Amino acid sequence: MQGWWDPAHPRPWGGCDWSPPVPAHQLRLFSSLSPSSLTLAGVHMCAYACACTSQPVPPPNYAGKMVLFVNYLGKELNALQDELGPHGLVVLGFPSNQFGKQEPGQNSEILPALKYVRPGGGFVPNFQLFQKGDVNGAKEQKVYTFLKNACPPVAEEFANPKNLFWEPLRNHDIKWNFEKFLVGPDGVPVMRWYHRTNIAVVKNDIIAYIRQQQQQQQEQQPQEEGQ
Repeated sequence: MQGWWDPAHPRPWGGCDWSPPVPAHQLRLFSSLSPSSLTLAGVHMCAYACACTSQPVPPPNYAGKMVLFVNYLGKELNALQDELGPHGLVVLGFPSNQFGKQEPGQNSEILPALKYVRPGGGFVPNFQLFQKGDVNGAKEQKVYTFLKNACPPVAEEFANPKNLFWEPLRNHDIKWNFEKFLVGPDGVPVMRWYHRTNIAVVKNDIIAYIRQQQQQQQEQQPQEEGQ
């Protein structure tokens, strides 16, 4: 299973087709921005340059952008941001320690670990990272509650419960690190990918979505000009 969205049988853009439309204000990427915090789906999270620096930075304006939420960090995300950033994609990374305790360090240790340990080799993220937090369970960040409720699960089976550190387990939960969500320019979630989906598939799906959006805009222009 690659993800709930099948490029061969595209669903109408604008949200998951089984749920009612989600107002953009529910994902507050487009309003209520302040120099030191970013309000997402009603939750306040400190926005740091790389989740671990002591100096907060003003979050960018995400209005009109596609936003990719990822609960892990890696080199492939840098490449994705470089390639699709000019086309309106913004990658946001949310470290979590709920899967096999793979992120045990403090927030101040995240960047050094990325740079020297995993993936290492001097890696520095070129996208916005947030402080470590829960993506599942009773204390999950509200933005992930919003994302998971908006898109159906992409897998039914959980990993070994001994490696899962949250309660209760719910069917729509994120099953492991690397699961991804794409939110459209209007603030509506449109895609969700299984954590084992190859990044090339994710990139191609996003490109297909961009082309679909461009086509819709081109079709709307003659109608608007004729009014």
